[in-house]
Amino acid sequence: MSARVSASEQRLPFSKMHGAGNDFVVLDLRDGTPPPAPRLAARLADRHTGVGCDQILTIEPPRSAGAVASYRIWNSDGSSSQQCGNGARCVADWLVRAGVASGDRFRVDSPLTTHEVQALGDRRYAIAMGVPEFQPARIPLAGFAQAQLEYDVTLNEDLRLRFGAVSMGNPHAVIEVPAAASAPVLHYGPALQQSASFPESVNVGFAEVIARDHIRLRVFERGVGETLACGSGACAAAVVLIKRGRIDRDVTVSLPGGDLRIQWPADDAQVIMSGPTALVFEGEWKA
Repeated sequence: MSARVSASEQRLPFSKMHGAGNDFVVLDLRDGTPPPAPRLAARLADRHTGVGCDQILTIEPPRSAGAVASYRIWNSDGSSSQQCGNGARCVADWLVRAGVASGDRFRVDSPLTTHEVQALGDRRYAIAMGVPEFQPARIPLAGFAQAQLEYDVTLNEDLRLRFGAVSMGNPHAVIEVPAAASAPVLHYGPALQQSASFPESVNVGFAEVIARDHIRLRVFERGVGETLACGSGACAAAVVLIKRGRIDRDVTVSLPGGDLRIQWPADDAQVIMSGPTALVFEGEWKA
């Protein structure tokens, strides 16, 4: 599955995968082949003239002791990302299929940290996503010195938003809405991403509480736009609502592409995200 590069063309074997509809092009770069340049990444991700995906995942040698491999994340606009929960599950499944990982538990290095992975069977995986960071400087969220359950920001004379904010290794704003299906995702999402409040931009989630153990969610991701699912966004929405006392610590998050299970046993514990993966097809890209 390794990538091959010649003087005349770049040939990239790839796997097209998705986790709850959040789709990826997975490239095996363990032989030292460099990751795709931003222009090539954008071409690969193009849904009309490329393979088409939300993000590109590059499988690379491990960086820490005990990990079976590492991976990096590239958005559809060619920019890099630090965290992707659905991508982590797809990487885990790719490693199992390739024979790189075996057994029920193993570790994989993301751009941010090392994740514990548990294989649940039927191509489902649980990923330890880390401990949430609520301090504004760690998100980063500008204009606030201390963490708050809800922030109130006026973006312009016509738009004032209230949201929760957290880092899951990447920045998230979570807006609770009465109905996720009719939420103004394409209006509020870009507005928050472009605001001075989030100097590194932000993933914006729109969460509807259905029950103590069930929420609906849509996410407008930075560098991508709205996706069918966002694993780190599901974690962010759950922990923000848990901190407010709105939901329990074990919750199903229903996204347009499918359901994820989010567990947060305690405030100082890692968030555990569980969900499905799927292999769509494999091919070779000739650049």
